[in-house]
Amino acid sequence: MNDSAERSDLAGYACTSAASRGRKHPEDHRDSRPAFERDRDRIIHCAAFRRLEYKTQVFVNHEGDYYRTRLTHSLEVAQIGRAIARKLRLNEELTEALALSHDLGHTPFGHTGEDVLNRLMQECGGFEHNMQSFRVVDELEERYPGFNGLNLTWEVREGIIKHSSPYDANSEVMAEFLPGTVASVEGQIINYADEIAYNNHDIDDGLKSGYITLEILEQVDLWREVCAGVRSKYPAIDDKRLVYQTISALIGLLINNICTTTSNNIERLGIASLDDLRRVNCTVVHFTDDITERNLALKRFLFQNLYRHYKVDKMRVKSEIFITRLFETYIRCPNLLPPKYQSRFERSGLQRVVCDYIAGMTDRFALDEYKRLFEPYERV
Repeated sequence: MNDSAERSDLAGYACTSAASRGRKHPEDHRDSRPAFERDRDRIIHCAAFRRLEYKTQVFVNHEGDYYRTRLTHSLEVAQIGRAIARKLRLNEELTEALALSHDLGHTPFGHTGEDVLNRLMQECGGFEHNMQSFRVVDELEERYPGFNGLNLTWEVREGIIKHSSPYDANSEVMAEFLPGTVASVEGQIINYADEIAYNNHDIDDGLKSGYITLEILEQVDLWREVCAGVRSKYPAIDDKRLVYQTISALIGLLINNICTTTSNNIERLGIASLDDLRRVNCTVVHFTDDITERNLALKRFLFQNLYRHYKVDKMRVKSEIFITRLFETYIRCPNLLPPKYQSRFERSGLQRVVCDYIAGMTDRFALDEYKRLFEPYERV
């Protein structure tokens, strides 16, 4: 594969398009873009990516235009991932492709939707959004003649399936991707870019909503220390700018910590190539111990004060009802699904097809479908 447009100074342990294990289906390409750049572009243009605009991060889309969605979250993960990859001389296009695809399989209504579908699918293999992201890019997207899915490179598909999930989550699928071995360094980056992004933008959204305050955030050591540094540098700064500058400084601190720790680990383990990484089979991307501990304290704070805020919980309870009733109704009356989905029953089974249909819904579409099915005077 042509990698002429990739950086010439990539580290020996970086993935390159030229050394890619390739695609499942041979293709004749119209231009000479490197393989991972082509994958990134396919992800951006697919239907599942566009639907992320109306899928919940913390706040349901109709609660306000300001709040993050799965789409803006994915863009922030991509920005952070690229910053880390550039510092470590890794493949930025592969990192970006993994960042932009990591939530393609996410349900409407955030993790509540995932939990409900997993419960409803327990007798049929369960549901997990990383596996669903893989299913989206490998089977559910329909754009090209001759095959389903996006026909992404092996490296992107491996990174998706190994993102924050046990390597034996689905042994049949995982068999293709060096089961029991760590993901590429680019793949490992995404777990932390994801965490850095959602911790920090959830602080921003939580403050904007009023569910958390600057005063209560002072309980969190990491926030308090970084915020104090910003106040010291800009004594007259107003609260709005203080929040933005503190979040920016905190993201920078975490990125630098990741890069330093990863570089030290790679040097200590003598990793000079991708083969070395697979041989050593050790996760090299992580925070230092002290940052890990303080970041966990921040996550606990957000869980207690934002994700379990009584107003967020009200929407969570409603979301459980929406998804459960939709699922049970489609199972009972499968003819309510669009013909395209009905044609998949024989291949994938009724329950999995219903699960695919609901997982692909936006918040807005799920709410509208609920009204069409259960409100008597709503037009169908």
